[in-house]
Formats: sequence, structure tokens, C-alpha cells
Amino acid sequence: MKQLFVATALTVMLATSAMAEPAAAPDAALADPVAEARARELFVDIRCVVCQHESIADSPAAIAADMRKLVREQIVNGKTDVEIRQDLVRRYGDYVLFTPPFRWGTLILWLGPLALVLGAGLVFWTRSRRRKEITAPLDPREEAELAEWIRSAGKSDKQDI
Repeated sequence: MKQLFVATALTVMLATSAMAEPAAAPDAALADPVAEARARELFVDIRCVVCQHESIADSPAAIAADMRKLVREQIVNGKTDVEIRQDLVRRYGDYVLFTPPFRWGTLILWLGPLALVLGAGLVFWTRSRRRKEITAPLDPREEAELAEWIRSAGKSDKQDI
């Protein structure tokens, strides 16, 4: 019984140590320093599809590591930067690029902020151009009533003290 327990424990330890052993690192740098520099420049322009606010160069997400590996593989295969970007856009959509291309599908991304600023400016401009409502001055009777009200309010404040 004791031998069975020891054998099971050793099997479990060996299995867990084998699982903990990392596979080939996806972030292994390219041997050619020029190609690696080119890959790193591309990493900065490509958005992580999980983090969304980070480039794949800065993202710790597993998919970012996969995307870095993909970019490096395509550089080794002789693809140009444009071809690599097009492949990523085909896989993940225009959102994967920090600077999406200017076309009908991305028009709102490029012109939306400008339209919002112009619309807000138009609203402020039209509100400032409205006619100000001029208040008519008080007639003598109304002035006398106001003066009486102020005097009576002043007396009641003095009585409260």
C-alpha cells in the first residue's frame, strides 16, 4: 500500500513538473537584429485585441504574445510591413491598428470627433445669438411697493435679532 502511494505521488509530481515546463517561448527574439527592430516597430502600431488600450509590445495578454509571434514569423517569411498589417486587419478587423485606414467603413473614426466639436460649437453659437429678453423697468407704483416691502422686511429682521 505504501509503495502504491509513493508511486502515485511520484507520478503526480512528474506530471505537474512536465506541465510547468514552458513550451518554446513565443517572444523569442529574431536572430537578425534588423528584422527584430522592424518587428518591434510593428508591435507599437498594432493594438492588443484583449487590452484594447495597449500595443502588443506592452501587453501581457497571451493573444498579444501570439500576435508578436505571428508578426515575427511573417517577417522571417519575407512579408512586407503592409502585407503584415493587411493580414492582421483581415484576421481582427480595422480596430487592430492604432491608425486605421481612411475609407468608408472607418469614416466615423476619423471624422466623428470633428463632427462632435463642430456640432457643440454650433449649439453654443446659436444659443449666444438668441435675443436676450429685455426686462421692462418698474413703473412708479411698483417701485413704491418694492420699497415698502424692503422696509417691512428690514423691520422684521431687526425684530428677530
